[in-house]
Amino acid sequence: MTPSIDHVALTVRDLPGMTAFYRDTLGLVPLGGDGATARLGAGNRLLMELRRDPAARPRDPHGAGLFHTAFLLPDRAALARWLRHAADGKVRLTGASDHGVSEAIYLDDPEGNGIEVYRDRPTSDWTRDGDRIAMFTRRLDGDDLLSAADGPWQGAPQDSTIGHVHLQVGDLGLADDFFAGDLVLTRTFDAQGGAWYGWNGYHHHLAGNTWNSQGAPARDAGRTGLAEVVISDPLRAGRSVADPWGTFFRFA
Repeated sequence: MTPSIDHVALTVRDLPGMTAFYRDTLGLVPLGGDGATARLGAGNRLLMELRRDPAARPRDPHGAGLFHTAFLLPDRAALARWLRHAADGKVRLTGASDHGVSEAIYLDDPEGNGIEVYRDRPTSDWTRDGDRIAMFTRRLDGDDLLSAADGPWQGAPQDSTIGHVHLQVGDLGLADDFFAGDLVLTRTFDAQGGAWYGWNGYHHHLAGNTWNSQGAPARDAGRTGLAEVVISDPLRAGRSVADPWGTFFRFA
């Protein structure tokens, strides 16, 4: 079984507010929790766990940790429905890009955690050179995307997943040792200040960049932000490992 991202956990200060955001803006379904946690997903699949810590200090935008969590929708029509929903709700977006392999829309949650909502183009349309996969960043044609909407947004489709997680790291060389070594990922793409990695030919399940975080020290555990990334990998279930900056990865 190919490893994949199972779900992501965030440490948050405002649990009710953050729960409402991921429910109403992203369309995730509440899947339980208690006064200290909230679990949300698509269908019965857990995608996001929120862990309350009202004493946590706000995330450091220049620190190591989360750059964005990327929610992969099953097709272009679903992404178009979500974009219409975001426009109708006056959701503040931070960007929208055509990456060749995918179409992506960016925003932040109320506590500053980055989010990507995207859909993949068919793998037959990707340009490959061995393990390398060509990607680029060009302006997304929002009007053309909206024309693919085939009805109203009714929440995240049940086959939505966490397609990838993009991290801020302090050093790309140390990050490469961890991604390629500890996580056994294949490096698929490079750009100035960043590197992208995938399992089994996917364009990327994880990426790291130093755009805001070059030289960042170990993470401060007393801040909000990424608590852990849970990877679906039965062969390593029960193990956990931390990257050089203290971001935790758990295998399930």
